[in-house]
Amino acid sequence: MAPTTTRTANAGKGAAVSSRKKNDEDFARGATKSSTIRDLLAYRLHVVANTISRSAAARYRREFDVTLGEWRTIALLAGYGPLGLNQLARQSGVDRGQISRIVAGLTERNFVTGTHDIKGKPVSLSLTGKGRKLFQGLFDAALDRDEIFLGALSAKERVQFDDMLNKILDVARRVENVEKEKSSGPAS
Repeated sequence: MAPTTTRTANAGKGAAVSSRKKNDEDFARGATKSSTIRDLLAYRLHVVANTISRSAAARYRREFDVTLGEWRTIALLAGYGPLGLNQLARQSGVDRGQISRIVAGLTERNFVTGTHDIKGKPVSLSLTGKGRKLFQGLFDAALDRDEIFLGALSAKERVQFDDMLNKILDVARRVENVEKEKSSGPAS
């Protein structure tokens, strides 16, 4: 008589783990055929980045009362300022309207200051002393978080991971340029 099995709520989890293990083994052998969106590199990177960002947002809000967008704006101004709104938007990957609202909030809280044009719009933005002090606390927290995530890797794996990320980024930029060229149509 064949053994019987009872399906439980966890049965799907085992199948998912088994499926992921099989996919990982296929991937390790060089197979690149994906069966679901969860197997696609872009999706997996997106999930990892969003998961890391959500935990960062919670910590930065709790410890420093800033949003993730505010943290990134502060970090960009600390590392590359002074910057104009357009430069800040481009470097942060956020639209100009959203970055303008972020900067307005940071300016109101005296973390950011700037020179303004004749219409009162900011032209050149930089951190105040209070903003630089906030940046240092935020950056220390970011370094702590980096160490937590990178702590899952050996020293050798860290170097390999960095090399792999750089290779993927290089290819992603080339593909992005090709896609932009294709989208713009033939040259006139």
